[in-house]
Amino acid sequence: MSASDIVLEISGLSASYGSAQVLNGLNLKVRRNRIATIVGSNGAGKTTVMKAIAGLIRPIGGSVRFDGRELAAEPCDSVVRSGIALVPEGRRLFGSMTVMDNLRTGAYLRPDTAAISHSLDKVFEYFPVLAERRRSVATELSGGQQQMLAVARALMTEPRLLMLDEPSIGLAPVVVDKIADIVLTVSKAGVDVLLVEQNAALAFELAADAYVLESGRIVMEGDAQELARSDAVRSAYLGM
Repeated sequence: MSASDIVLEISGLSASYGSAQVLNGLNLKVRRNRIATIVGSNGAGKTTVMKAIAGLIRPIGGSVRFDGRELAAEPCDSVVRSGIALVPEGRRLFGSMTVMDNLRTGAYLRPDTAAISHSLDKVFEYFPVLAERRRSVATELSGGQQQMLAVARALMTEPRLLMLDEPSIGLAPVVVDKIADIVLTVSKAGVDVLLVEQNAALAFELAADAYVLESGRIVMEGDAQELARSDAVRSAYLGM
């Protein structure tokens, strides 16, 4: 694997909340034109990894390099400008704002009006129900529609790396399938993807590369399909 194949490289990443250290020297890579996933149990530190990359928390050690640029000390707006977008766990929509206004917040750092209009057309193509409900406030949407809106808002930043934190949680299977289809479509369109997912079966199905996180450390990594066949992963995460 050459350096040019790597879009995101995390080295020795450590992070804490107060005196509680959550990540302990974590190493991880996202390769270009591939989907990478992090799986692990509740409390393993998956969301903390995403927050550290996104600039929502400042690491206490280690490096986060995106296209060769160090981001570990950068604020979240600089991270977004660099081309990284996060779909957070729990969606974090502006509940009293309309679908259109939520989407516009995704593009607030972009000055190019024509390109923003093109991005709107694209997300409405991905999620036709959002076009139909563009004037509805976010709280009027179903849970599945809200998750679609959260993904669409992130895509409005025109990211080069899309990070999704537990996108399937609490959703009906038909909506999970829709989100999975969009993840694959976005990946094929040239956007690299880092997926955190407690639904390990879904994660291994979508991803090319997988990392297993336990107590803030990567304990297994490799080809997603090979890991999915390992006895340890099948027992701990696939219920087999």
